[in-house]
Amino acid sequence: MAITDIQTFSHLTAADIETLGQELDSIRRSVELSRGERDAKYIRRTIAAQRGLEVAGRAVLFGSRNRWAWLAGTALLSVAKIIENMELGHNISHGQWDWMNDPEIHSTTWEWDQTGPSSQWRRAHNYSHHTYTNVLGKDEDLGFGILRMTRDEEWRPIHLVQPLANLLLAATFEWGIALHDWSIEKELTNTPRRELLSAPNREFARKIARQVSKDFLLYPALTGPAWKSTLKANATANLVRNLWAYAVIFCGHFPDGAEKFTIEQLEGETQAEWYLRQMLGSANFKAGPAMAFMSGNLCYQIEHHLFPDLPSNRYPEVAQRVRELCDKYDLPYTTGSLGKQYLLAFRTIHKLALPDRFLKRTADDAPETSSERKFAGITLPNTERWADNNSVLTDPETGQRRGLRSALHEAKIVLEEKARHEKEVLREAKRALKDKARQEKELLREAKNALQEKARVEQAALRQKTERAKGFRLHLRRA
Repeated sequence: MAITDIQTFSHLTAADIETLGQELDSIRRSVELSRGERDAKYIRRTIAAQRGLEVAGRAVLFGSRNRWAWLAGTALLSVAKIIENMELGHNISHGQWDWMNDPEIHSTTWEWDQTGPSSQWRRAHNYSHHTYTNVLGKDEDLGFGILRMTRDEEWRPIHLVQPLANLLLAATFEWGIALHDWSIEKELTNTPRRELLSAPNREFARKIARQVSKDFLLYPALTGPAWKSTLKANATANLVRNLWAYAVIFCGHFPDGAEKFTIEQLEGETQAEWYLRQMLGSANFKAGPAMAFMSGNLCYQIEHHLFPDLPSNRYPEVAQRVRELCDKYDLPYTTGSLGKQYLLAFRTIHKLALPDRFLKRTADDAPETSSERKFAGITLPNTERWADNNSVLTDPETGQRRGLRSALHEAKIVLEEKARHEKEVLREAKRALKDKARQEKELLREAKNALQEKARVEQAALRQKTERAKGFRLHLRRA
């Protein structure tokens, strides 16, 4: 099952966790105190660049009946929509720039270029997801209500189609998120389902009308004779933005190493334990400056979950300090290439579409979901050489702490060795069965040969007896 005791799983003492929390608080304070003109220039330049790209794309699409103009306009518009969605809409709505007190660049006033209202997304995402990250039964973003992403969730026949549902979600990601947030909004406000004219419904309908009118009526109409190609360009740009946003989000939440937690973990959870849960429940992917910018710096998903309201342009420097803390406390820092992280999530989606009886691993030791039970019943190698220093295991030679990262590495070695041993035992058993089958086959062959020989002897004797009887009858006839 998912993690129920984060202290046991993390191989940290309560004092360790509190100290870790204090060090993370220190990182937050240092960034907050150093925010200033450099950061303000960054976000204003980003807004200007995004708007410039969109204007350029819209202008080029006036000639979109020409193939090259269509490609250029669509590319510019796609990039503009990605930047607006990832680096602007997402991060501004997190309150990352509220400290500027700029009414235009504020979480309460910014409306992003996406189907769902920003206000509904803020309440659903900022509260439900970031407060209860990867907590089963609390985090509605864990599979978005349509995908089974952990074996702790009971399998249902509908999950057989989740590979197809995943493709549909990727292509229509803005609609999936909008419907998801709309549903949560109605739950949070206790809105009756049959109340069609409720505030959440009216807000949702207004935003849909605005987006559909803008992308598929107004802008195509403005380009006159090129309206059909402009409409296709807008639809393509939305698709590109949806696919990219989907990939970034899934790479940060569902690769191996992004752990899940039971609701019991929330009981008495301290701020430091919340920090630790964010670190263990998120994943990064490696990116250069350009890809980081296009992802809204959500390639630093661990840092974003630790400090969702700090300016995104500061995540690279925060990441360096967080990684140092992971090294200090021997905690895993889950990261990998974009392709690797997505393929891990993709594998989980397809694997968990099947009933558990077709899966080899359990919820305790599955690659996509670990728990403290992962270490139960196994003796980790190298444990003897670690010294117990007031309940903190350290290497007596190097002074290095032995924590979760070492334990996971050693458990992997043990489990791989166990798997190899079981495989060898199965191979030996299979070989023994084959030998036994060969022996039994040989015995059967010998028995068959003996029976055939006996039958031949009896048949020969019968022929002789028949010949004698025939000769005797012939003799009698002659006599």
